[in-house]
Amino acid sequence: MKLLSSRTLCQTRIFSVTEDHVVEPGGIEVYRAVVRHGPSAVIVAEDDKGRVLLVRQFRWPVGRAIWELPAGRVNAGERPLAAARRELLEETGYQARRWKKLLSFYPSPGYVTERMHVFLATELRAGAARPDEDERIHRRWFTAGQIRAWLRRGRIIDGKTLIGLHAWESKRRC
Repeated sequence: MKLLSSRTLCQTRIFSVTEDHVVEPGGIEVYRAVVRHGPSAVIVAEDDKGRVLLVRQFRWPVGRAIWELPAGRVNAGERPLAAARRELLEETGYQARRWKKLLSFYPSPGYVTERMHVFLATELRAGAARPDEDERIHRRWFTAGQIRAWLRRGRIIDGKTLIGLHAWESKRRC
């Protein structure tokens, strides 16, 4: 694999898009459009009753508010766990004494560089949320049964949330 050239097609505050001319394994020379987006942290916050905290916020690309796990960008120079701690506090007001990394994944590796890191947060302490100026976030606790029912009915449509909840459910079975 070898990068022959790269040119920026678009630059925003959050990501950039490049067109890369590459030689892929097997000697195949191709052009690839790549969305360059930094890593993010996803949090499965579980309380002492075994419930999970989901947040609901409006998502412009899908045209409606959806339920999802708290999550956010890992800032430059920040470690994924530090970002998870910060995002949980900002979006929900909760802090956790215990953290465990569940998994990392690429949500769309065909064209996006973003890597998502999913953490389990337990031994929670409530506080005041500090959402960003443009965020309108509602939070709600869900039991494992409610989560399973919503998954069966297709009410959870966010990819990181589907993967994070699957990892959480798998951990609970062990």
